Amino acid sequence: MPTYDYKCEACGHAFEEFQSITAAPLKKCPACKKNKVKRLIGTGAGFIFKGSGFYLTDYRSESYKQAAKADAEKASSSKPAETSSSTSTDNGPSSNGGSTEAKKPAIKSADTKASKT
Repeated sequence: MPTYDYKCEACGHAFEEFQSITAAPLKKCPACKKNKVKRLIGTGAGFIFKGSGFYLTDYRSESYKQAAKADAEKASSSKPAETSSSTSTDNGPSSNGGSTEAKKPAIKSADTKASKT
């Protein structure tokens, strides 16, 4: 059964009530006894899926997480450092008049073949 939050519009008293889902919302304030109580919209509660059909990695133990972290650190430390290569792509001005436009690749499509025949 969920817990619902209520607030009285007359006196401002806020309280929680443990009720069935099918129960009608409360209307009477326990503090001022006026019929000005409104049910508030809550965020809900968190829940955990258990049983078959869920990923095993969803709820790992702390020892497993620590071992996985150690393995990741070990793998990253044994990885060779990346070196910058001396060859690079030419994105700057070209030698043909200083144009900075990139060359466009030739595209062949079915339309161009059809127009030639």
